[in-house]
Amino acid sequence: MPTYLLGIDVGTTGSKAVLIEEGGQLRSSVTTEYPFSTPQPLWAEQDPADWWHAATVSIQQVLDETGIPPGQIAGVGLTGQMHGLVVLDARGQVLRPCIMWNDQRTGGECRALTQRIGAQRVLALTGNPLLPGFTAPKIAWLRSHEPQVYGRIAHVLLPKDYVRCRLTGAFFSDVSDASGTSLFDVGRRCWSDEMLAALDVPRAWLPEVTESPVVSARIGAEAARRTGLREGTPVVGGAGDQAAQAVGTGIVREGLVSATLGTSGVVFAASQTYRVEPQGRLHAFCHAVPGMWHLMGVMLSAGGSFRWYRDTLCAAEQVEAKRGTHSAYELLTAAAAEVPPGCEGLLFLPYLTGERTPHPDPHARGVFFGLTVRHSKAHLTRAVLEGVSFGLCDSLGLMRELGIACSEVRVSGGGARSALWRQILADVFRAPTVTVNLTEGAAYGAALLAGVGTGVYRDVPVACERTIRVTGSTSPGPAATVYADYYPRYRALYPVLAEPFEALAQVAGRHHRA
Repeated sequence: MPTYLLGIDVGTTGSKAVLIEEGGQLRSSVTTEYPFSTPQPLWAEQDPADWWHAATVSIQQVLDETGIPPGQIAGVGLTGQMHGLVVLDARGQVLRPCIMWNDQRTGGECRALTQRIGAQRVLALTGNPLLPGFTAPKIAWLRSHEPQVYGRIAHVLLPKDYVRCRLTGAFFSDVSDASGTSLFDVGRRCWSDEMLAALDVPRAWLPEVTESPVVSARIGAEAARRTGLREGTPVVGGAGDQAAQAVGTGIVREGLVSATLGTSGVVFAASQTYRVEPQGRLHAFCHAVPGMWHLMGVMLSAGGSFRWYRDTLCAAEQVEAKRGTHSAYELLTAAAAEVPPGCEGLLFLPYLTGERTPHPDPHARGVFFGLTVRHSKAHLTRAVLEGVSFGLCDSLGLMRELGIACSEVRVSGGGARSALWRQILADVFRAPTVTVNLTEGAAYGAALLAGVGTGVYRDVPVACERTIRVTGSTSPGPAATVYADYYPRYRALYPVLAEPFEALAQVAGRHHRA
C-alpha cells in the first residue's frame, strides 16, 4: 500500500497544501488565498483565522481530488512566512492580528534595543542584526503601543506554528523558523536567555523548539473533523519558508547554492558550520537539516523590478501579448537577447522598494545610470535583468568571502523560466545555473521533512536524493568577462548615492505630508 506525505505552507498570500507519494511524485497541490491589510503606512497585518480556514480548505481539497484514504498519509510537515508575531491569551485565543514579516513599524524599537544590548553582542547571540521585520522588536512595540494587549499575552507563536496549534493543540516551533525571531541563539540552536532577559520576554511565552524533521505533535480530534485527516497523524517541526524551499530544491549540502527569483530575490547557501557575516549583511539561520546552518541574502525587488518595468513602461508588449501566444515577458526578453552584455554602458540599480542585502537601507531607490540616445527599450530591459543579477551576486560574494564554495546555483521562481536570465545569472555568478524537476518549493520541502520524521526516508539528504533531479544546466559563457568588468562599476554606485537617497526621501516625505 503506497505511503503519502502532506506539506502545508502558510504563505503571505495563501495557504498551500501539497500531497506527494513516497517516491516524490506530486499527487495534488491546492492554494487557498487570503488578504493582508495595511492599517497605516508601513504596516502589514493578517488575521490568523484566515490562515487556519485556508489551510483546512486546501487540505480538504487535496484529499477530495486524490481520493487517498487519510490513513495512508504518514505525516504532515509545516512551513510558512517567517518573523510574524502571533500573540495568544491563556485560553489560546488570538489577541490581535499578526504583525507580518514585511511590517516596518518597529524601526525605533530596533534602534533602541540595539543601543541597549550592543550591535556586536546582538550579532554574536543571534547571528543577525535586529531588523524591523523580525519578531522581537514587534513584541517591544506591543509593550509600548498596545499595553492592554501586551498585558494579556500568554503565548507567542510564528505563523506556521499557529496553524500547528490549531491542528494539534500543541505549542511548538522549529530551529529554522525560530532563528528569525532575534530571540534565538542560532549557534547553540536554542532560545537565548540573554536576549530574553534583555528584552524582558518571559521564556514561558515561547514554544518548545525541535529540529525540523522531528515529530512534535499529532493531529487532534477537532482538526481531524475539520480537515479530513486521521486523528493521531504525526506532525513534524517543519521549517521557515526559505529553509523548506531549500529542502524542496535539494540545497542540503555545502557547495550548493540557490537563487530564487520571485518578487523578492533570495540567495541561500547551506553550511556545515555556523558562520556569521561580521557586519550582519547576511542572515545566519539554522537549516532544516539537523546539525547544519544556512546563510541567506535577500534583495527586495528582484522579479518585482521586472514586473514594475513591464507594467510601467511596456504597454505595447502587454497589448501584443493579449493578441498572440507569447507573454509580455517573453517578448521583452527576446528583444533584450539582441543587446550586447553590459547594455553599452547602461546600469540599473534594482532598489525600487529599498534594499536589504547588502545595503539595509529603506531609502535606497531604483536608478538607470548611463543612459544615452543610443539606448533603446531592449537596452533598458536587459539592464533590469543584469541589475537584478548583480544585486543577487552581492549576496553570493559575501558568502564566498566566508568560505562557502559554489559548485552550482539552483535557480527557481518566475524569473528562472527565462533562458536569457539564467544565462546572465551564470555569467555574473561565474557558476552554472541549474534547474530541477520540482516547482512546489517550500510546501514540497515540508512534505519531505514529514517523510524523514516518520521514517519514510532515512534523513533529509536521502529524501532529496530520492525525489529531486536536475533538469537543465547553463554554464558561464564569454559574457562572464564582460560582467566582471561592469560589476565593480555597479557596486560603486550605491556608496555614492546613499546620502542623496536619504536626502531625497526626506524631501519627498515633507511634501507628501504637506
